[in-house]
Amino acid sequence: MRRKIAYPLVALGMTAGTTLGVVSPASAHGYVSSPPSRQALCASGAVANCGSIQFEPQSVEGPKGLKSCDGGLSQFSQLADESRNWPAKAVGSTVDFSWVLTARHRTTTWEYFIGGTRVASIDDGGAQPAAVVNHKVDLSKFPGRQKVLAVWNIADTPMAFYNCIDLNVGGGSSGGGGTTPTQPPATTPPTKAPTTPPTAAPTTPPTKPTTAPPPAAGGTWAAGTAYKTGDVVTFNGAKYQCRQAHTALNSWEPSIYTLALWLPL
Repeated sequence: MRRKIAYPLVALGMTAGTTLGVVSPASAHGYVSSPPSRQALCASGAVANCGSIQFEPQSVEGPKGLKSCDGGLSQFSQLADESRNWPAKAVGSTVDFSWVLTARHRTTTWEYFIGGTRVASIDDGGAQPAAVVNHKVDLSKFPGRQKVLAVWNIADTPMAFYNCIDLNVGGGSSGGGGTTPTQPPATTPPTKAPTTPPTAAPTTPPTKPTTAPPPAAGGTWAAGTAYKTGDVVTFNGAKYQCRQAHTALNSWEPSIYTLALWLPL
């Protein structure tokens, strides 16, 4: 069940008593952006035909204690469909998980599961998290292709947010646990030296190349664009730098998510 919530004043850069003029009432929560969760892959277009989750990857919210990729939500059932052959990100034995929070709910714990085993738990003690949250998790006991369930447990509600991340722990290709051996390069016989004397170098000095100025990174902000960390965009005459890689959606304008996704310059 998703709740209609007010956007946090700190993320909007607003003060108490200011009227909120934001649409999209149920789309502000959080999701794992790196390594890309299944909803992040859908939002970026890396996986097609995902249904409505592509427009609100941060909204997979269900009762605490579930072990499902879709949070028990039928409209997001594509996330629990194992026949889709989800691409697995090749990672090392220790993985840095990064969350983008579009609403910074007070938090009890962050949990990570593989199968029925909880591999990590981070206790926030009811504190309000930052707009971008990072956790380093040791997965060395789980080599090969794995599905990690990441859970964000909210402190002041009975709800949690669910993300599944497909990984190939220990590196290798996304479809398995090993790398494909390569053939040694073929031996090429040496080329016979030419008998014709080389042409004399031209006497006219070369023209100094003209260095073109680098293009502006990012350009004007636009929904549907995939931005990477460090990109600079312009929105309503102001410049912003991307804090977290993501694919922009309508109502995710830099002036709204100033702390979660964008840093004013």
